[in-house]
Parts: sequence; C-alpha cells; structure tokens
Amino acid sequence: MRKLIRATTAANILLGIYGLLGIFHLLVLARVVPSDIVWGGRMGNAPADPITLETIALAVTALFGVITAAKVDYIKVGNLKQAVGILVWLVFVYSLLNIAGNLASGSPVEKAVFTPVSVAVAVLLFRLAMEK
Repeated sequence: MRKLIRATTAANILLGIYGLLGIFHLLVLARVVPSDIVWGGRMGNAPADPITLETIALAVTALFGVITAAKVDYIKVGNLKQAVGILVWLVFVYSLLNIAGNLASGSPVEKAVFTPVSVAVAVLLFRLAMEK
C-alpha cells in the first residue's frame, strides 16, 4: 500500500475530508442541514441535542485533523512523535467503528453517503498509520 499512495498525499486528502466534515457539522449546527441524517438518525428532538452532539463531532473532527497534520509534520510535535503515531492508529480503529455505526444507521442518507466516506477515511488512515 505504501507504493500506491504517499503518506503526505493520504494526509492531504484526509485533511480535505476533515475540512468538508467540519463545514457539514457547522451546517447541521446552523440548521441548514437536517439533524435527522446524522447520529444514526436517532438524534433527540430536544433543541440542545443537535447543538451538544454536533459541537462534540466538530471538536473530534478538528482533533483528528490536528493528529493527521502532526503525523506528516505540518504541525511540529517534537518528542511526541511516537504518541502521534499511536493516536493515528487509535483514530483508524475509531474509523472502523464508525463504518459499523454508519452501516447500522437508521438514516438511509447516512448509510449511502457517509459509509463510503468512512471507508475512504479508514483506508487513508491505515496508510498514514503505516508510515514510520
């Protein structure tokens, strides 16, 4: 897989995906995108639920972007390089769980749109995690 795609290319694609996901979460927060297509279609009707859950999703997406950027030295981490490597593997495992969650979703939009995105993210994260 290392010969198929360079680590920096994988990271750049991931950063683009995370940026688009960040915009998507902001649109859900702004109620431009309906909240019933996220969180498995099971987001509560209470007004605080979309705000709380989407704020968490936005923060996690930003954190994943920072970890990705640190892995390819866009963000210098010094002695924490090994910790970043471990974090990339953890994000990869999270992305595998996210695929399972998308497939189990009650929202057809989430299944059809976000499952392929999650698969692409997992493949790119695996490539990035393999980089020494």
